[in-house]
Amino acid sequence: MIKKIDWHNQIGRRLHLRQLHVFFVVTQLGSMAKAARQLGVSTPTVSEIIADLEHAVGVRLLDRDQKGVEPTSFGRALLRRTLVVFDELRQAIKDIELLDDPAAGEVRIACPLGIAFSVMPYLFERFSKRYPHVLIQFDEVTADSTTRDLRALRDRKYDLLLGRGGPSLEAEETPTHDLNIETLFDDQLVIVVGAKSKWAAARPHSIELADLVDEPWIMQAPQTGNHRILAQAFKARGLAMPRANMVTLSMSVISHFLANGPFITAIPQSVARFSALKTLPVKLPVRPWPVNVVTLKNRSVSPAAERFIACAREFAKAMRQEKSNVGTRNRI
Repeated sequence: MIKKIDWHNQIGRRLHLRQLHVFFVVTQLGSMAKAARQLGVSTPTVSEIIADLEHAVGVRLLDRDQKGVEPTSFGRALLRRTLVVFDELRQAIKDIELLDDPAAGEVRIACPLGIAFSVMPYLFERFSKRYPHVLIQFDEVTADSTTRDLRALRDRKYDLLLGRGGPSLEAEETPTHDLNIETLFDDQLVIVVGAKSKWAAARPHSIELADLVDEPWIMQAPQTGNHRILAQAFKARGLAMPRANMVTLSMSVISHFLANGPFITAIPQSVARFSALKTLPVKLPVRPWPVNVVTLKNRSVSPAAERFIACAREFAKAMRQEKSNVGTRNRI
């Protein structure tokens, strides 16, 4: 049984940041000699620092053999937390550097194509007018890459993610206990056509889902939230899922074919509202499909990222208010 560690005497007074840094370098290189060369010190110095660290925590952190060193189970536990410590320290230094110019900095964001096509340009425009010196680094990601994107968030490639919850997040097996998931607004799926479609001139409230089964459809891949919600809608009405004439995630391609042909597709309402497409009065099952901003728990974000999130909240509030006003006018 491992003796309980006395934080105040063993750690608070005796553990030093330099020891953690040397430990990190040794584990990354797998050799005390290589770590010594990189750090510009002697191998005995590195060995002594590691020994002092092991003495401070009271357990062996590294296994040593002729091939080099590798962390023990205790060492791996310390290494995981050490990465967080240094990550937070780097972020703190960035925050300090930005204090002289609180309007500067950078924000690293990723979001799926639908949000990138619709919401992001307007959000970026609003944010850039307010903070013109902030650099925005932005990646568009596919709807089936949630697991990979969350891994990148945890690795600090991104400061935040904008993504869809509901059926999109439910399909992922990645745990979310270490995430802050804040809903900006609730979206819903709608059926749309181009202005030249025969359905664009149809009378309000005269279109049923059954009327559209045999029409030419542009679909998204089966693993996407769009496809799952649409499939549920047809199933709920006892209808077979229409045959897709095209399967794509590209909103530019979808918009082109809808504008110039008889195609039909299902897209989020937030995408439809920022396009020239016609939303058909087809009732679909309403279920929560939130657009979320995702950050890491217990990890501070940069001041610039905090300002971007605040701007996203304002933008979402304006969208909700506009939707409420439209609903009020439609009831009058």
